[in-house]
Amino acid sequence: MFINKVTLYSHVITELREFYVETFGFKLVENDKSGFEIMVGESVLEFKQVDNSTNPFYHFALTIPANKFKEAMAWAQEKVTLTKEENKDEIFFKHINAQSFYFMDLAGNIVELISRKLTAPCSETLGFSVEEILTISEINLTTTKIDSVGEKLLAFGIPVRDDEPLQNDSLNFLGEAEGGSFILLGPPNRRWIFSNQYSVPYPLIIEIDNIKQIELDGRGEVHLSYTF
Repeated sequence: MFINKVTLYSHVITELREFYVETFGFKLVENDKSGFEIMVGESVLEFKQVDNSTNPFYHFALTIPANKFKEAMAWAQEKVTLTKEENKDEIFFKHINAQSFYFMDLAGNIVELISRKLTAPCSETLGFSVEEILTISEINLTTTKIDSVGEKLLAFGIPVRDDEPLQNDSLNFLGEAEGGSFILLGPPNRRWIFSNQYSVPYPLIIEIDNIKQIELDGRGEVHLSYTF
């Protein structure tokens, strides 16, 4: 599975645009009153304006080259304060041989940069820059309807990683392990690590494999479609 585009919502569009484009240097590809889009490696990240009475936030992960973790961490620390878990600002996931660090953006989104040793390529350049970020490789999909949404996604050709069973009370990673990209299907009120944020169902759109679209609407319903 490859994540082509993710559309998220925010009430602080102007601030987010400055944060991602001016502070981090992501390439701005679309920009109007309703929102903006940036290139994240081979993926597109879009933020769209919502009413100020709501404050949507999400968790998403961006993949970096397998050999660039320390360089990426130093680069990010020049721009933001990294968040911590048990007084540590990085984590190693032994079961998938990956390292991550996290920070919060101005809308409260939990942003993860992850070095996947088994699936991400290595880089031959010196140092690190925004151009080294490869893709969006994780996006949460929070819903009270894990069973029905999970079954829909399975039927849509998106498997649970390592063919694990769906779990109603924990985070499910949907996507092929060898692809290194996942939809994080989980319930509300689950704390995101490296934050004090608890998962909430907010609308979003995910486009994958250049052909499939997954939309979570404001009522918590999931709509699946093909984009050709």
